[in-house]
Amino acid sequence: MKTIATLTQEAIVLLKALIATPSFSSEEEQTALLIEQWFQQNSIPFERENNNIWAYNQHFDAVKPTLLLNSHHDTVKPNQGYTNDPFEPIEKDGKLFGLGSNDAGGCLVALLATFVHFYAQENLPYNLVMVASAEEESSGKNGLNSVLKHLPEIDCAIVGEPTLMQLAIAEKGLLVLDVVVKGTASHAAHHNPDNPIYNAMPIISWFNSYQFEKISEVLGPVKMTVTQINAGKQHNVVPAECHLVVDIRVNDCYSNAEILDTIIPPTPKGGVKDLEVEVVVTPRSMHLNASSIPVSHPLVQAGIALGRTTYGSPTLSDQSVLSCQSLKLGPGETLRSHSADEFIYINEIEEGIELYIKILTDFFRS
Repeated sequence: MKTIATLTQEAIVLLKALIATPSFSSEEEQTALLIEQWFQQNSIPFERENNNIWAYNQHFDAVKPTLLLNSHHDTVKPNQGYTNDPFEPIEKDGKLFGLGSNDAGGCLVALLATFVHFYAQENLPYNLVMVASAEEESSGKNGLNSVLKHLPEIDCAIVGEPTLMQLAIAEKGLLVLDVVVKGTASHAAHHNPDNPIYNAMPIISWFNSYQFEKISEVLGPVKMTVTQINAGKQHNVVPAECHLVVDIRVNDCYSNAEILDTIIPPTPKGGVKDLEVEVVVTPRSMHLNASSIPVSHPLVQAGIALGRTTYGSPTLSDQSVLSCQSLKLGPGETLRSHSADEFIYINEIEEGIELYIKILTDFFRS
């Protein structure tokens, strides 16, 4: 068995190679090849669909429950504030700079190292499946969500995202709505009591003031925000429609379907229907649900016993496509994600591998 020190050094080498290889969402072919090579070098059979790669522990037993280890290898595009070459892995002052180093390359290589550590161990109480997924940043159709149909039933999961190795035991879901407020087109010089822009005002006010009753102990309340508004093409024409976009961050007390039913209930009245304005509400997707895992879960308790703290995360990850209980945990810090001159501390990767292994070892013993 490789030592943790050896696994750490190999993980850092892989991370540098990943940084040097562009892997924007839906364009991860080359980083997928690097991950394939990692498995080959460790003599681990793997499967691949599109740019997702996954592998099982050597002594997989269909009778046992299955634990998923997952992180992604796609990145966003570098923002204009970069002063470094985003594709040059630069090691300086204990930091490793480069696009995707923090989100989520450090988490991915740390989980891969952890998977290798446990791969050949016999008599594990859980099966392990490691998935290096694509299209996480774009919530694309060919990401982790597309792989789940090929996997056995997942009992619980660790999703690698930068959390400073603290335990994100809940994550808000996302529901984005396109809202079209109807009205009557006319010349601006004439009286028009059915101006869709004015009709939109009570709709905007409703989204701003409505409070969902259930407040999560970890994630707090549901938050609805009107983020875009668009209407009209010229100054002297009242348009027929006003378009809004609403960003809704959903806590773990509600499903996205329950939120939508509150906004546009199947009954003749309720929600925005009470405003007596003609409005059409269309969700962009329904599958990015909130996720959580109880503090009492042995996986969380194993982390707490090692001095880790729990919290709720407002940012979205591949947890949103999982139906099982899941924990978000990984080296790096979320505030560095998508930032200029993104970096991760080398010792965060070292600590991440050690803690992943200790948490899983204690979890398997519980």
